[in-house]
Amino acid sequence: MASMTLNSVKQVFRAMVDSRGYDRVLNKVDILSASPGKVVCEMRVEEEHTNRGGTLHGGCTATLVDVISTMAIMYSERGAAGVSVDMNITYMNAAKVGEDVLITAQVLKQGRTLAFASVDLTDKVTGKLIAQGRHTKHLGS
Repeated sequence: MASMTLNSVKQVFRAMVDSRGYDRVLNKVDILSASPGKVVCEMRVEEEHTNRGGTLHGGCTATLVDVISTMAIMYSERGAAGVSVDMNITYMNAAKVGEDVLITAQVLKQGRTLAFASVDLTDKVTGKLIAQGRHTKHLGS
């Protein structure tokens, strides 16, 4: 699937978020660029993405890490979505309603059965790191 284009990455993502499943919570995410093993997106934080404190919900952040890293893994040598075996997120700063967040997912390594990716969520204006995630997926054999 490394022969995917930016347009095909966008189509795959749209199919995911336009479904009846949980991924539809990311329907406000825009894919800005994609190259093999790397996907960059942005999302304006809206009320539907927030916790009771009015900042980006940790669960929404975790979903961004999960889904955007999966897109980067799919757009790589193997082209497989895989299944999650480990994911961790470090939350460093809050993102408030109206702020634009850049989500950059990068494949760190892909082996025979595992893929490792990192995801940075940053404030688009200040460049301040909001959260950083690591995601490990089992790709099958």
